[in-house]
Amino acid sequence: MHPNLLHTTYISIGSNVGDKRAYLQQAIQQLSANVGRVVKISPIYETPAWGFEGSDFYNACLCIATALSPAEMMSEILEIEVTLGRVRSAKKGYQNRTIDIDIIFYEDESMQTDLLVLPHPLAHERKFVMQPLSDIAPSKIHPTYKKTVSQLNEMIVADGIQKSEETLQNPDGKKNFSRFNYIAIEGNIGAGKTSLATKIAEDFNGKLILERFADNPFLPKFYEDNSRYAFPLEMSFLADRYQQISDDLAQLDLFKDFIVSDYDVVKSLIFAKVTLQNEEYKLYRKLFDIMYKEIPKPDLYIYLYQNTERLLKNIKKRGRDYEQKIPSEYLEKINNGYLEFIRTHKDLNVKIIDVSDLDFVANANDYQKIISEIHEA
Repeated sequence: MHPNLLHTTYISIGSNVGDKRAYLQQAIQQLSANVGRVVKISPIYETPAWGFEGSDFYNACLCIATALSPAEMMSEILEIEVTLGRVRSAKKGYQNRTIDIDIIFYEDESMQTDLLVLPHPLAHERKFVMQPLSDIAPSKIHPTYKKTVSQLNEMIVADGIQKSEETLQNPDGKKNFSRFNYIAIEGNIGAGKTSLATKIAEDFNGKLILERFADNPFLPKFYEDNSRYAFPLEMSFLADRYQQISDDLAQLDLFKDFIVSDYDVVKSLIFAKVTLQNEEYKLYRKLFDIMYKEIPKPDLYIYLYQNTERLLKNIKKRGRDYEQKIPSEYLEKINNGYLEFIRTHKDLNVKIIDVSDLDFVANANDYQKIISEIHEA
């Protein structure tokens, strides 16, 4: 398989021998090292042994992005199980085990070989699989039964399953994102800033800060009469962004590893330079400089570049009435403003990512390409 083409897979892990949590954590470490990047990890669930008399299990599910084929994945998994002390007996039926690792879904693949059956033939019947899986992939559609994981989980009667207070650590998430305190994702109107910030916060345990543009009463008026409403619009945005960033960055969240926002306050200056008359901009710049000195700067500044044609399609698709008349010239001026800002601010840790040909919301491979680029920043 092409090494850069990543596939989204879901894996179930379980243990009912010895230090069960430690075995699960070791399995995650091995999967990260040998199979692919761990995107999400569910809570641990403690469940009675299923199909035989034995000690209670610890079970969890993972989402992994891998470049391996299903057969290659399964071969690696079997080796990991052996490394962690799994002994497969010739006896029929289920048995106690240090570790049990199963592939539940590999994209939407359906296959049946001596080595592997996809999707997993019994997963939809098992609460200890569907419950943790519904925590990380509730809307994933089962390729065979055409129901979501959440729907299938609700169809299974809970039988002694309990969420554990113990948790599992993501070696990839910690390594790649906790080194940043604050990530700002920027881009033109319709570039996908909010979508990407939201996905990163969900997948890597980040505190999410979203711009409150929908609450601004001047925005629809601005698109109807630019010259009249430009100054009050830009001033109101500046005040709101300053307050939101100041407040949210000051409030520590002990349960989150970093902060990610879908804007940086400096966007106020970029838009103001395009929308305001010269004298208005001079006044605005004085106020901006005073505020900007007081605000923490992002450790990583990501700029999502999209060509104007794609931006206009995205704007039309999301259907905000007041945005539908935005001219392409306005978008090009905004883009040039961002690029000029990036060029002249050498002190910022900037990563420019061209997303013109990517659909990271609908396509998991496109999303993983962006994550890989961020990891290299």
